[in-house]
Amino acid sequence: MSSDTLQIIAGYAQIDQDDSPRLNHKITQYQTRLKLIEQAGIEPIELVIEPLATPWQSQLPDNNFKSGCAPIMALARAKALIEQGHHAVVISGDDPLKTGYQRQERHELMTIYANDVSIAELYDQLAKKFISLHTSTPEQFVTLTHALFDNHVASHQLARQQHRAHFPLPSEKWFNQVTQLFRGVDCANPLVDFSGRLLLCSNQLTKRLGLNTGVIDVKGVGLGLLDIDEPSQLDSIVQYQHLALAYQDACEQANIDVNQLLQQKKMLLELYTCYPIVPMAFLISCKLVPSLAQIPEFLTDHLVTITGGMNLARAPWNNPALNGLIEMYHQLNDNPTQHGLVHGNGGIGYRQGVAILANT
Repeated sequence: MSSDTLQIIAGYAQIDQDDSPRLNHKITQYQTRLKLIEQAGIEPIELVIEPLATPWQSQLPDNNFKSGCAPIMALARAKALIEQGHHAVVISGDDPLKTGYQRQERHELMTIYANDVSIAELYDQLAKKFISLHTSTPEQFVTLTHALFDNHVASHQLARQQHRAHFPLPSEKWFNQVTQLFRGVDCANPLVDFSGRLLLCSNQLTKRLGLNTGVIDVKGVGLGLLDIDEPSQLDSIVQYQHLALAYQDACEQANIDVNQLLQQKKMLLELYTCYPIVPMAFLISCKLVPSLAQIPEFLTDHLVTITGGMNLARAPWNNPALNGLIEMYHQLNDNPTQHGLVHGNGGIGYRQGVAILANT
């Protein structure tokens, strides 16, 4: 088995009809570097993130992935392929959620659990178990959801200043409750058309191609996968032990201390924010905070996304973490921060993935 390391050398994400010079530059870089690889006689292996149109219960080929954790799972597969001696991989995701489906069709495809219970309702149930597990109260939980939204707004405003954000803040109606614990702004908003590509190759190939800029190392990829994604598994999911294991594995591979890097302002985060319980669970399970009571202080000092999260940057079904990986790649190229962490959460939480990236 090769000891070669995995590196990201290009990537872009097009949301809706974005035709900005910034995006066109990213696409050109991607196409140029892909052509260099092909001219070297290498055909990249494609790893596909499935769209909403792929039924949730369907069996997939080895190089196809679904769920919100899919992009991190694909990254783990890319890492394994490079270690096996392959030299180039493309992770691709395409999903025209806004224009590719009729409203009723989209609703039916998103109803993936028995008895037509919605994802929002299941997350509400999961959150209640989470509250009980941490001897908290619904009132404290709601206070934390508001603090998280304010944190997302701060990162979204920064992204807008840097011309990275595509959408304005939600209108007033989105601040109404949609479940007992969640407002509209607390829930993922998936109605976008999305096309994303991430180009990865071995360190050996990077050197062969003479690439000295725009190269980011994949330092660690950890996965925590439960066997079953069903409402009956909420009691297992809410423990988030599989998330803690995914995080620990990624940190050990990368040989880093995330808390220390956060204190030094050398770590960017892109946590999965489909519902507030998910980033809360990450902060608690990965011991970035000792308890729920310390989350507001953490949010005062750190942004938990670089995009505004799925709530404000929008969520293309199985592709949010791919969008996060692509944006993290560009952010690490554009600023002196040395590391970035991207989190993926599948279904109602049965799949967890953590990727750690770093400047070379």
